Amino acid sequence: MKQLSFFLLFGLLSLPAFGQTSSSPLLIDDTDKKETIVQTLSIDEVWAGHPVGFCLLTQDDRQYIAYYNANRNMVVGQRNLRDPEFALHILPATYRETQGGTSTVLGWDSHNSVTLGIDKEGFIHLSGNMHGHPLTYFRSTTPHDISTLQQHMEMVGENEKRCTYPHFMTTRENELLFHYRDGGSGNGNEIYNLYDCDTKQWTRLLDTPLTDGQGAMNAYQSQPTLMKDGWYHVYWVWRDTPDCSTNHDLSYMKSPDLKNWYNAFGEPIPMPATLANTSLIVDPIPVKGGIINLAARMVLDDRNLPVFAYHKYDSDGNLQFYTAQLKAKGWVYTRVTDWDYRWEFSGNGSINSEVRIKGFQKRADGLYELDYWHIRYGHGTILLNDRFENIGAVKKAPPFDEQVAVEGKFPGLEVRTAGDIGESPESGIRYLLKWETLNRNRDRPREKPWPEPSRLYLYKLAADGGD
Repeated sequence: MKQLSFFLLFGLLSLPAFGQTSSSPLLIDDTDKKETIVQTLSIDEVWAGHPVGFCLLTQDDRQYIAYYNANRNMVVGQRNLRDPEFALHILPATYRETQGGTSTVLGWDSHNSVTLGIDKEGFIHLSGNMHGHPLTYFRSTTPHDISTLQQHMEMVGENEKRCTYPHFMTTRENELLFHYRDGGSGNGNEIYNLYDCDTKQWTRLLDTPLTDGQGAMNAYQSQPTLMKDGWYHVYWVWRDTPDCSTNHDLSYMKSPDLKNWYNAFGEPIPMPATLANTSLIVDPIPVKGGIINLAARMVLDDRNLPVFAYHKYDSDGNLQFYTAQLKAKGWVYTRVTDWDYRWEFSGNGSINSEVRIKGFQKRADGLYELDYWHIRYGHGTILLNDRFENIGAVKKAPPFDEQVAVEGKFPGLEVRTAGDIGESPESGIRYLLKWETLNRNRDRPREKPWPEPSRLYLYKLAADGGD
C-alpha cells in the first residue's frame, strides 16, 4: 500500500478571513483525514491531446467504465470488483457523415464526454460524443454484458437532433432517467426521459422541458439531486449566447417527485421554468457579472433550507466567493473572500478555469467548509459558521491529483480524474479514474506534434485506514 502522506498548507497564507466575527480566525487541522491507495489497476492507453469526460460507475459488486482510447475510439469496460482487470469492448468506429450525424470517434471537442447508466434489470445504457449533434445512444441486449451494446438512433424521436450534456440518473424508486440539452448554448431546453424496463421504451418524464430559454437563452443546470430532506434539488444559471460571459441569474427549484416543482419558498411553479418566474432567482447576477456555468454549490442548513456558494465580481471588479442563505423574507448574501484578482472569462468553446469551487459541505462539528482551487492562491478550504460567514480555514491533505506525478514527458500534460457516479459497496472506499492530457484548446484542433497516449488507471482509495 502506498500512503498519501504528503501534506501542504494550501492557500492559508493568501486567504484573508474576510467577514470573520472574532478577532482571531480559526484554523482546524484535518490533515490526518487522508486516503490510502489500496489497489491500482492499469486499464488502457488513452488519447492525451485534449481533455474530455470519462465515466466510472460502480454498482453493487460490478464496475463499468467508458472512455476514448489512444485512437479516440469509444470503449466500454466492465469487471467484478474481485477481478484484477477490466474486460474491454471497443465500439465499432462510426462517423457523422455516414451514421446520421452520430459518431463513436472523438474529435477535438472537450464537451463530448461519454456516460453510462444501468437500469434496474441490469441492462447497460451508453451515450456520448455529442455537442449539438444527433442523439448517440447504445443499449445492451443482455444484462451486464457490454459486448451486446447496440446503437439506437432515437429514444423518443423528437428534439433529438441537437443534443449536448447527456446524463443518466436513477430515482429513489430506482427508475432510470436520461437528460440532455436540446439546442445550442444560449438557445436550448433541458429534456428528461424515463425508461420503462417492461416495454424497453423511453418516454418524456414531463410534457414540457424542465427549463425553457424561450429562444433567447438556455439554462446550465445541475443534475436533480436527492438530499437529506427527501426532495430533489436543481439549480442553474441562464446564458444568453455561446459567449460564456453572458451567464446570469443564479436560480433554483425543488421537487418531491421530479414532476411537481416548487420554488425555495414552497410555492408551486408552472413548468417549464423560465427567467420570467423571478421567484426562482437566488441572486440576480447580471450578464458579465462574474458567474460561470456550473460554478455554484449547494447545501441544506439545519432547517433544510438551501444555501449556495458561488462566485461573482465585487464592486471593484475582483472575483469573490459569496454565499446566499434563505431567510424568511428572501435571500441573504455574504461575501466570504477578499481577493485582489479578476478572472476575466469570455468567448466560445471549452475554457480553462482559473477559479473552481470543489466542494461545499457541512462538517461533523456543525460548521461548514468551502473547498476551492484558485490560479493564484492554490487549493484551500474556507471555514464558515451557521450564518455562512468566513471564520477561518481548514488545513487538509492535498487533493489526489496533486499527489500523483505526471508520467508523460510531453510539455503541458496534466493529471485528469473522474469520480465514481455510482457507489462502492464497501464503507470508507471510493474509486476514481486517472489519466493525463493537455489542457483545453477552445475545442479547436492542435497542430502536431501531439503527445503520446497516456495510461488510464483505476485507483481504489481507503479513507482513514479503511480496508
